[in-house]
Amino acid sequence: MAVEHLDVLIVGAGISGIGAGRYLKTELPAKRFAILEARGASGGTWDLFRYPGTRSDSDLHTFGYEFKPWRDEEAIASAPRILEYLRETATENGLDPHIRYHHRVRGAAFDSETAQWTVVVERVDTGVTTTLTANWIFAAGGYYRYDEGFTPEFTGRDRFQGTIVHPQHWPEDLDYQGKRVVVVGSGATAVTIVPAMAGTAAHVTMLQRTPTYILSMPTKDALGNALKKHLGPVRGHAWTRRKNIAQQRWIWRFCKRYPERARRLIRWLNARQLPEGYPVDEHFRPPYDPWDQRLCLVPDGDLFKAIRAGTADVVTDRIETFTEDGIRLGSGRDLPADIIVTATGLNVQALGGVTLTVDGAVVNPADTVAYKGMMLSGVPNFAFIVGYTNSSWTLKVGLLCEHFCLLLAHMDKHGYAICRPEIADPAMPTRPFLDFGAGYIRRVIDQLPRQGDRLPWLTSMSYDTDVRLLRADRVVDPELHFSGSGRNGAAGGGQGQGAVEQAGVAE
Repeated sequence: MAVEHLDVLIVGAGISGIGAGRYLKTELPAKRFAILEARGASGGTWDLFRYPGTRSDSDLHTFGYEFKPWRDEEAIASAPRILEYLRETATENGLDPHIRYHHRVRGAAFDSETAQWTVVVERVDTGVTTTLTANWIFAAGGYYRYDEGFTPEFTGRDRFQGTIVHPQHWPEDLDYQGKRVVVVGSGATAVTIVPAMAGTAAHVTMLQRTPTYILSMPTKDALGNALKKHLGPVRGHAWTRRKNIAQQRWIWRFCKRYPERARRLIRWLNARQLPEGYPVDEHFRPPYDPWDQRLCLVPDGDLFKAIRAGTADVVTDRIETFTEDGIRLGSGRDLPADIIVTATGLNVQALGGVTLTVDGAVVNPADTVAYKGMMLSGVPNFAFIVGYTNSSWTLKVGLLCEHFCLLLAHMDKHGYAICRPEIADPAMPTRPFLDFGAGYIRRVIDQLPRQGDRLPWLTSMSYDTDVRLLRADRVVDPELHFSGSGRNGAAGGGQGQGAVEQAGVAE
């Protein structure tokens, strides 16, 4: 039986994979590609998470695609509406036939003689393993494990006689009406769940070890809606997107340049929305500077409203042990609970957990350096997507997809079969790929690729910088090596690889 061959294999049918498919379909319509999705549905995160109140923590004008206007009045959107938007995008762009569900990529091996990846794929629903080949792999499967979330070891966990739930595996039949709920955590998931459950549960407590910076944001973007009304959905979306990109960037720069002023401003904004005399510094003043970790947004101040209404509260303490009917804190206080929600984070994994080899050598991501934040040093014909940590994560998706298509078009034009980033200066200093203090990153930082101290090895977190870097017509770079098929071959025949590279750089 003949092995199927693809020009591009996209791994993951979430927001990044659907975006990559759309750009390939539009910019390079002759390319043969497939999108492999391990789960039984598209949408990635937005199909996986089912906890109460699941929503975006960025506005959809920047979190959504540049090419597809966000038409809803609500800029902070619920998961069902985001999922509908993503699936509309797939259908409108003819991607549905390209998506293969229950297909999990287990490993991929690149052979320089054939300039191809051989990919091992498991059918999750049947257990059958197959192989296919591809010229390129585009890893769009996200940055965390879908099959398990992160839960620390809690002393006495087995003693608790109520229900323990992790948000990543929310039971559809969980009944919390009239129940006492403790949500362990203080990140985006926790501040979403608490107000969403507070209207139904008897009481909800957010138990945090360390406070997080929290900002209220209107669910509806009044100016954005006015722009869409008067300019139409396409132009209105474009102008709203520009406005919100600039706003996100301004907030980040203000926080980094004037951290103490930012601290005071955020505290003042929080205090205005909390009950008079509330201990703001105890529960809403983190020990780190703003944007050392990602800010949490609460739409229309819903968390503060629940606290004012008395249906929710915040406790800052450490867990001593779980008890039969709740949690005993380090202070000696007991928190009664019928349900404990462990909103304690994600398990990050590099490259979706796929094992890569190049000419028989196993690729250890930690030994590589990221090229333009989308390829790995020494790894040919492989691209991946990682978004921003200081603004909408997916703002970078479109830019990377555009650059990827430019790169493939350049290779087609010149007859190149292999593209491999190589570091010219082996002594170049490196540092962690993500300069970010979140716990889920710190836990695996030694397993992730590195970044350098200069372009193109510097991982940009600036949209403006990336527009200049990734939207440029030229993709050639002295540290991006092109060649024809074969270890020593070259496009056009007769030239050595170095000659081809120099010709490419000089063109």
